[in-house]
Amino acid sequence: MKRLRHSLIMKMILTGGVTLLLSVILWTSFNVLFFKKNVTGNVISDIAMLSDTVLLSLHHAMMLDAKEFIQNDINNMSRQGEIKSIRVINKKGRIIYSNDPEEINDVIDIKSGPCQKCHSFNPPPATMSLKERSRTKTVNGKNYMGIMTPIPNSEGCAPGPCHVHAKGERLLGLLDLVVSTEKKSAMLGTFERANFGIALVVFIATFAALIIYAYNFIFKPIRKLIKATRDIGSANDFVEVQLDQTDEIGTLSDAFNMMGRQVQEKHKALLEQKEEYRDLFENVPCLVSVVDLNFRVIRHNKAYEAHFGKPRGRQCYLINKNRDRKCEQCPVEKTFFDLAPHMSEESGLSKDGRPIHWIVYTSPIKDREGKIVAAMEMMVDMTRRKELEQRLAASEQRYHAIFDSIPGAVFVLDAETLDVVNCNDPVEGMYGYGIEEIQGSSFLQLFREEERADYEHLVKVKREIGPCSQITKSGTPIYAVLRISPADFNGSRTLIVTCSDVTKKLEAEQQLIQASKMTTLGEMASGVAHELNQPLAILKTISNLMLRKVSRGQPIDPDILKEMAEGVDSHVNRASKIIEHMREFGRKSDLKTMPVQLNEVLRRGFEFFSRQLTVRNISVEWNLNSHLPIIMADANRLEQVVINLLINARDAIEENWAGKVPLADDKKIYISTTFTPEKVIAEVCDTGPGIPEAIRGRLFEPFFTTKDVGKGTGLGLSISYGIVKDYSGTIRASTKDGGGGCFTLIFPRADIAEDNR
Repeated sequence: MKRLRHSLIMKMILTGGVTLLLSVILWTSFNVLFFKKNVTGNVISDIAMLSDTVLLSLHHAMMLDAKEFIQNDINNMSRQGEIKSIRVINKKGRIIYSNDPEEINDVIDIKSGPCQKCHSFNPPPATMSLKERSRTKTVNGKNYMGIMTPIPNSEGCAPGPCHVHAKGERLLGLLDLVVSTEKKSAMLGTFERANFGIALVVFIATFAALIIYAYNFIFKPIRKLIKATRDIGSANDFVEVQLDQTDEIGTLSDAFNMMGRQVQEKHKALLEQKEEYRDLFENVPCLVSVVDLNFRVIRHNKAYEAHFGKPRGRQCYLINKNRDRKCEQCPVEKTFFDLAPHMSEESGLSKDGRPIHWIVYTSPIKDREGKIVAAMEMMVDMTRRKELEQRLAASEQRYHAIFDSIPGAVFVLDAETLDVVNCNDPVEGMYGYGIEEIQGSSFLQLFREEERADYEHLVKVKREIGPCSQITKSGTPIYAVLRISPADFNGSRTLIVTCSDVTKKLEAEQQLIQASKMTTLGEMASGVAHELNQPLAILKTISNLMLRKVSRGQPIDPDILKEMAEGVDSHVNRASKIIEHMREFGRKSDLKTMPVQLNEVLRRGFEFFSRQLTVRNISVEWNLNSHLPIIMADANRLEQVVINLLINARDAIEENWAGKVPLADDKKIYISTTFTPEKVIAEVCDTGPGIPEAIRGRLFEPFFTTKDVGKGTGLGLSISYGIVKDYSGTIRASTKDGGGGCFTLIFPRADIAEDNR
C-alpha cells in the first residue's frame, strides 16, 4: 500500500479517475435534471392545454347553466385513464362539480396548499403563471400533477338576463384538473437509469483506457527508465531504453539514452581513472600508507609492504622503527594537530632488520564534514642516497687530503671571472697568500699588471701555459708552468689550475743557455769581426778622403759630400745593428710568453748567423708561409733554438763534404713553415749525412754529442728541446729522402682555443 500510495501511476490513475468520475456524474446529473425539467414543463403545458380544453368544452353548458350536462361532461372526460379528477370550484371554495360525487359541495380551506398561493394576496390576483398554478402530489405511491385554471367572467356571463354575476367580477371560479404522471415518471426513471448506466460504462471504459494508456505509454516507459537508471548506478553495463514513441516520453527516452551513454562513458573513464589511481597507489615507487588517529596503519601499498611487511593493524612507529611509543617529533602527529602537511627525514629498520632511511611527507585526510580522520604518509626511500652521501663525505675527505697534499699550488677558479674559489695549502708556500686571504680575489693578481689582459684570455682558452712570470705577495718574481683543466665545482663551471714553480729550473737552464750563447758568440767572433771590418774600412776611406781634401784646402763637391755622408750613415747603422743584435742575443731574456710570429724568429736567427754560413759557401733556401698564424712563446728563447739548429746543420754539412768538391747545390739548408687547423710547423733541413736511427732516441739528451772532443758540449739540442716543450711544442729529428737531417718544430696555434682543437 505504501508503494501504491507513493506510485506515480497510482497518483495519475486516482487523479484522472476521480476527475473523470466527477465529470461523468456532473454531466449525467445535468442531463437528467435538464430532461426532467423539460419533461415536467411539457407535462405542465399539456395539462394546462388539457385544462383549457376541458374549460372550453364546459363553456357552453355553463352558459346554459345545464348542470346535468356539465356533470356528464366531467364524468365522461374523467374516464380517461390518466385523469384522476376534474373539479369546478366557485369563489367560495365550494366544489360545485366533480367526477367524485362524494366531494361535491365540499368546501376547500383557502389556507390549504393549492389555495394558499392565490389567497396569500389580498385581493387574490386575477391571473398567475402556469408554474404557480400547478402542483404535484403523491397518493398511494402514485404521482399526480394538478393545475388550477381560473374561470374568468365573460360577456356571456354578465350582465345577462339569466346570470347574476356583476360585470366587475373578474373570476367566477376555478377548474381544478389532476392528471396522473406515472408514465412520465416511469419514463424519467428509465431515462435516469439509462443515463447513469451509460455514464458508468463511459466512466469504466474511459478509466480503463486511461489506465491502459498510462500503463503502456507512461508507467512501462518510466519503469524501463527507472531500471536503466538503476543499472547506470550499478556495475551493470548500460542498455539503452527502446521506446517506439515520438511524444515527450520518447524524447525523454532519447535524452535519457544520450545521458546514459555519456554517464557510461564518464563511468568507464572514472573506473579507468580509479584503476589508474589504484595502480599508482600500489605501484608508485614511494612508500605510501594511511595512518588513523590511533597511529595504526590502515592502508598501504606494495612498496611499503616490501620494506616493512604487512602492518596487521600495528602502529606506524612499531612497524617503521620498532618503537613501543610514538616518536617525539612525529610529523603525523603534527598533521593531526594543525591539519597541515609536514616533512621530515627519518631512519628505521626494514622487515629484515636492515637500517633504512627515508624522507616522509604527511598530509591530512578529511571526511565529508571536514573533520580529520587519518593522515597519509608518503615516504621516499633515500637509503641509497644516504650511503652515497656517506661515501661522498669520505670521498670529499680523501679529496681534501689529496688536494692539500699535492706539492704544487692548485687553484679552483671561476671559469668566467677567474676569481679564486678554492686553493690548497702549498699556495701559501709558493705565493705567500693564505687560503682565506686569496679566496674570492682574482687569479690575475699573480701576474704583472701589464700582462694581465693577455693571461686573462690565455687562462680561459689554453690547457697549459708556461713558463710564465708571476709575482708573489712580497713582490718577488717567480716562474711557473700552469696546467689548466675545466671542471664542475658546486654546480658551477670552474678551471682547475695547477702551478709548478720552475724558477730554479729556469735559472739553471738560463745559465746553460747563456753559456751556449757565449760559446756561439765565440764561434761567431771571426764572422762578426769581418762584418764590422767592412763598414769600418769604408768609413776609414771616407775619412782619409775628407782629410786629404781639407789638408789641401780643396773644396768638396756637394754631391760627393752628400754621397759620402749617406755612406757614413749607412755603414754606421749597419755596424750598430750588428752590435745591437749581438747584445740582444747575449743578454738574459725576461722569459715573457707573448704572441710570436715564427717566420720573424727564423729570419732574425738566420740574419745573426748568416755570416757563418756565407764563409762556408752554404746557401739557404726559404719556403715560408706568409699567412702563418702566431704562437705563444718568447722570441729570444726561440731564436736560440733556431741558431742551435743552424749550427747543427752547418756542422753536418761541413762533416759530409769535408775533403770533397761540392757542386753548387750540395751545401744547402732548407727552411720552411706551414700550418694546420691546430698547429704551426717549421722545418730546418740540411744536406748533411742524415741522422742515424740508432742515435735518434738519445739526440736530445743533455751532454750527448757525436762531434769530436772540443767541438761540442752536447747541450744545444737538449736546451732547444726544453725551450720548445716549455711552450707546449714538440721537436722531432728525422732523415729526409735523399739524405740529410731534418728537425721539425711543432707549436699549438694561439689564435684558437684548445677546446676547439
